Amino acid sequence: MSTTDRLGQLSGAGVSIWLDDLSRERLNSGNLAGLIRDKHVVGVTTNPTIFANALADGEAYDEQVRELAARGAGLDATVRELTTTDVRNAADLFRDVYAATDGVDGRVSIEVDPRLAKDTDKTVAEAQDLWKTVDRPNLLVKIPATEEGLPAITRTLAEGISVNVTLIFSVERYEAVIDAFFAGLEQAKANGHDLKGIHSVASFFVSRVDAEVDKRLEAIGTEEAKALRGKAAIANALLAYDAFEKKFATDRWTALAADGANAQRPLWASTGVKSPEYSDTRYVDQLVVRDTVNTMPEKTMDATADHAEITGDTVSGKGAEAQRVFDQLSAVGIDITDVFLTLENEGVEKFEKSWSDLLESVTGQLDKAKG
Repeated sequence: MSTTDRLGQLSGAGVSIWLDDLSRERLNSGNLAGLIRDKHVVGVTTNPTIFANALADGEAYDEQVRELAARGAGLDATVRELTTTDVRNAADLFRDVYAATDGVDGRVSIEVDPRLAKDTDKTVAEAQDLWKTVDRPNLLVKIPATEEGLPAITRTLAEGISVNVTLIFSVERYEAVIDAFFAGLEQAKANGHDLKGIHSVASFFVSRVDAEVDKRLEAIGTEEAKALRGKAAIANALLAYDAFEKKFATDRWTALAADGANAQRPLWASTGVKSPEYSDTRYVDQLVVRDTVNTMPEKTMDATADHAEITGDTVSGKGAEAQRVFDQLSAVGIDITDVFLTLENEGVEKFEKSWSDLLESVTGQLDKAKG
């Protein structure tokens, strides 16, 4: 079986394959164009960690940094220019995919400054600024699903801006995200926007759930607890898709769809496997179902192409089975509410740390450029 067959099967099963990475090097070398051509990649997601890693290498950005330094650009303006240039160029690379899929795919995501995750008004302002700065219809602005992020999601969509909702861990929060999405579309319609032009995905983080729950199960230490290792993340995703199907079967959604609205697809994020005990494709081949996106690190994509077992829909109709897993986790002493709160807080903190690293890297590059 060729490397493209398994990825082609995944795409054929209704899963959009997006790359969870972006850098100037990928763009300049033709690597990203090759993934589009050869590996069914139809979108890209970025986050502060991805940009921090890309700019830490530095060389590919040196010329632009020198130009910005010569113009007297400050640190924040330089970071904005470097990151949005990559996103704009990637969006242009995906324009054919965007056109061929009527705007469903061919998407490139950029995240608001993670330091704004707890500030609704500033998040909305940043989302609007990113949308105007990148100035591409196939952009998705990433907004974290914090409590403060929920009204920001609604207000951003109401302005006709397409949104990737990120850092979703619990099904309860995911349902609130869908409600925020519905409200945003309703307001967008009232504001005179064409709903056909607004798209959204909801990024449900997967592997981090297993990492946190497994750690707690090990601490409990009983055989009953240890037997549940590696089950939480998949079960959580199955419950999320069950919630997606139910929410998008309501009269509220039917009315929006009649006005041309596009469904907010679930996106499986954090799909790189963190434990060597597990198959390196488990968060891909165990989450195959139509109307979803799987955004993968290239390492996971290569593993999927090489040896994933794509057997069709592995998700639909498994909500009750997944709920039993969570009942068992509760029975052995796992406080699942605390798990999700911990993961959300850690997610915001990690992205804030990455943003600080990014600022430090660019500061060094600017200082060097200024002599």
